[in-house]
Amino acid sequence: MRQIVIDTETTGLEPEEGHRIIEIGCVELIDRQLTGNNFHKYLNPEREIEEDALAIHGITNEFLRDKPNFAEIFPEFLEFVRDAELIAHNASFDMGFINHEIGLTSSNHKPIENYVTIFDTLILARQKFPGQRNTLDAICKRYKIDLSERKLHGHGALLDAQLLAEAYLLMTGGQGNLFADQSLVGQDILLNDLPLEKNEHKLRKTSTLVTQASVSELDAHNALLEKIKKKSGKCLWK
Repeated sequence: MRQIVIDTETTGLEPEEGHRIIEIGCVELIDRQLTGNNFHKYLNPEREIEEDALAIHGITNEFLRDKPNFAEIFPEFLEFVRDAELIAHNASFDMGFINHEIGLTSSNHKPIENYVTIFDTLILARQKFPGQRNTLDAICKRYKIDLSERKLHGHGALLDAQLLAEAYLLMTGGQGNLFADQSLVGQDILLNDLPLEKNEHKLRKTSTLVTQASVSELDAHNALLEKIKKKSGKCLWK
C-alpha cells in the first residue's frame, strides 16, 4: 500500500481570492513504513504573500523569486503522487489549493481526486478525540511527538508532512518499522529544506532500539498461551 503524506504552505487562506501555493512537502509510506523518498518544492506564487501567512511560515517573496511556478513542477508532482492515497490534515484546504493550481495550469487537467484517493487526518482526530483541540500541534503533543524543530523554525511543508506521518501512524495503530529500507537506520534524514535566510538544513538522527525478551518472560508468555489454548480450544498466537 503506497501512501503520500502531504502538506502545503500558501500566500494566504483562500484560493478564491487568488492565493497560491508556495511550498509542497510530501513523504512516502509503503506498507506503513517511511521510505525516505520525499518530494519537496518551493514555488514562486507570482504574487505577494500576506503578512499573516508570512508570520506563520516565514517564507519571503525574495526567497521565492527564482523558484519555479506550479505549472513547471506539476508533471513531476503528479508522477510522484499518482495512484497513491494522499494523507493530509484538513485535506479540503490543501486539495482546494492544489486544484486551484491545477486549474491555472491547464483547463485540460482534471482535479487531483481523479489521480489519487484522499484521507483526512483531521476527520480521524475529531472522531478519536471529540471536543478536543485537533491541530497538528495538539495531536503531536498528545502522542509526545518531538516538536522541537517546529518550535525553533516554525511551519514548513516537509517538516509538517513528516510530523503528520508520525501522528497518522500512531493514530491508526502504530508505525511498525520506521524505515522500510533498514540501511537508512542510524543515518541523517533531512527534516526540512529551510530557506537559506532562516538556516541551513536541519537533520535528525534516527536509530532503532531493540529489546529482546528474557528467558523468564518467554516462559511466562508461553504459559499464558497454553492457558488460552486449554480454555478456548485453540490459540491463534501458538
